[in-house]
Amino acid sequence: MIRGLALGAVFVAVATAAIAQTPAVDAARAAGVVGERYDGFVGVASPPSSAVRSQVATINIQRRTLYSNLATSRGVSPGEVGITAGCQLLARVRVGEAYMLADRVWRRRAPGQAAPIPDYCRA
Repeated sequence: MIRGLALGAVFVAVATAAIAQTPAVDAARAAGVVGERYDGFVGVASPPSSAVRSQVATINIQRRTLYSNLATSRGVSPGEVGITAGCQLLARVRVGEAYMLADRVWRRRAPGQAAPIPDYCRA
């Protein structure tokens, strides 16, 4: 857990943000076009349609608001909340989906590969 931030509260925020997913974003995620980033935001791994790009932006605005609100209530930075949420979101990456770790390199989870959980998420 990053700097003692309560993961339960972050999970609530992430679960709420996940509701904002759309069928187009879900399809782009399954195709490896968009994916989860280490910082708790959805990123673009390869050029999506303009509709998907717009929907990703909307999801990220909602997540940013959630992270900011949670950070204020916990007395931490929004970045810390985002990183903590990123740990939870990366743990849910499915085979074939794209993801980005802190090195900012896009990868795709391969069959048989464990979920991409950075060391700092295990603390």
